[in-house]
Amino acid sequence: MLGQKKIAVVLPGLNVATTLERTIAAIPPNIVDLLIFVDDGGTDGSADLGRKLGCHVFRHPKNRGYGAAQKTGYREALRLGADVVVMVHPDFQYKPELVPAMASMVVYGGYDIVLGSRLLMRGALAGGMPMWKYLVNRGLTIFENGLMGAGLSEYHTGYRAFSRKVLEELPLTENRNDYVFDNELLAQAIHFGYPIGEVSCPAHYFDGMQTITLLPGIKYGIGCVKTASAMRAHRAGLAPSPLFDRAGRKLSDWTDGVPFIGAAAS
Repeated sequence: MLGQKKIAVVLPGLNVATTLERTIAAIPPNIVDLLIFVDDGGTDGSADLGRKLGCHVFRHPKNRGYGAAQKTGYREALRLGADVVVMVHPDFQYKPELVPAMASMVVYGGYDIVLGSRLLMRGALAGGMPMWKYLVNRGLTIFENGLMGAGLSEYHTGYRAFSRKVLEELPLTENRNDYVFDNELLAQAIHFGYPIGEVSCPAHYFDGMQTITLLPGIKYGIGCVKTASAMRAHRAGLAPSPLFDRAGRKLSDWTDGVPFIGAAAS
């Protein structure tokens, strides 16, 4: 706990048995109250390993997508009473050691969202980020800041902390189930005025890690452009979108017709 706030770490993943234990072991002890692993239809025994490592495990019977795994994880974190939720990729791309710092910024710093930015101190290339990803990341971030009137250093990090309030109030069930979910969430937070903070997080690329490839990356980039454009059009009253409507569906409505299998660790 931090400041009497219950801290949960959500780990959404697909076939991460080779890195899950390493990731969990790097999370500083005595801070996190709940570990929630969402196995998005994996076939490598990740769910069983997660239970052995002390996680509450929720398994999609088939792959639903990165965004869908987050929706399940955040919904279950709220159901289990979390006040702050930190998403940590179980592929060990980001530094789990920063969980206390990010959670503290939510608990004590007045932020509803905190991002672990790989670009804040310009260390992404030194950490092994491919040049094409760096250039696309920078270009999309500049475009999105201009269109949405924000000033983030990176929109495309997968390392994020959230207050309970923002997860309960944003219409996250309206978001896509793929990688664009992340971008839509930030656009919604910017639109509704939730405070967003950033901390510097080293990039960590290594052989065999899971990472988005070129063609899915192109699809993701197009989705980001569409998201920023949709917010601008919504604000101008040209094309109202349920993404930016307070009445949109919340996480409590998230089922997607899939019978999720929950198995809490003892």
